[in-house]
Amino acid sequence: MTGISMGRATTLDYIEAPADTAAPTDDPKVSFTDIRQVFALPKQSKKDGSASPSAVVALDNVNLQIPEGQFVALVGASGCGKTTLMNMIAGLVKPTRGTVKVSGQPPKLPNLDVGYMFARDALLPWRSARRSVELPLEVRGWDKKRRRERADEMLDMVGLADKHTQYRNQLSQGMRQRVALARTLAADPSILLMDEPFAALDARTKLTLQAEFLRIWEAEGDKRKTVIFVTHDLDEAVLMADRVVIMLPRPGRIAEDLIVDLPRPRADHLGDVKFTPEFQEITQGLFDRLEGAISAPGAGAEVK
Repeated sequence: MTGISMGRATTLDYIEAPADTAAPTDDPKVSFTDIRQVFALPKQSKKDGSASPSAVVALDNVNLQIPEGQFVALVGASGCGKTTLMNMIAGLVKPTRGTVKVSGQPPKLPNLDVGYMFARDALLPWRSARRSVELPLEVRGWDKKRRRERADEMLDMVGLADKHTQYRNQLSQGMRQRVALARTLAADPSILLMDEPFAALDARTKLTLQAEFLRIWEAEGDKRKTVIFVTHDLDEAVLMADRVVIMLPRPGRIAEDLIVDLPRPRADHLGDVKFTPEFQEITQGLFDRLEGAISAPGAGAEVK
């Protein structure tokens, strides 16, 4: 199912209604066509003497198109292939079968138009915040003066104007994720892959960084980056995304594809949005669908 609307935010009269960014286009920014991914496993004998599976089907029959500038959240149980899909976009994994295209072309390495942010900051302890943000710019061959100016600009933008010279062990977890966000955005990639980037944060810091990121992204207007955002948090998916894709595990496949019909910009009103009837209706609907997806029996997960 695609393009399902789950309610309209009629009470949020302080913000504009959204454009229909979820409709498929003839020229999507990212496309997955008939994707099947099989990972080989080392063969080992079980205690009863029988052979263990030699392969696992991580994804099967996945079809998904993501228009340019759309914010898509991938939600589902662990092992349903969310991160594998993102790794395909980055060019880190090639599908066993099917086609992946990014800007109309097969992904390749290095792909300097893709930024990747993880659940953990992955900052190098011997680099200052500024030097950490400079890292992707070094890879792209920027000169030292230009790198420093850009790094300082990005750290200021994420609220770390007084932390440029501090190292990882001098920063709180929330500050480290801010540095990681600045580093991801520094080279201005057109696609952002975000694998549970705020999952390890406390509730207050998480909401602050969600709002911070949305404020940056929404401010780009019609030049917004395409975002693929993995999360297990339904509230987070509804708060941030234009569209939520629910995935089934064993093997990973798409169960539902839902448009989040809440107006933008949301960054300055996330706390208010969470308590609206519209948000609660959408989140409850997603919860019911996710529960149904998790309880549905999987098929063909293992290959002998």
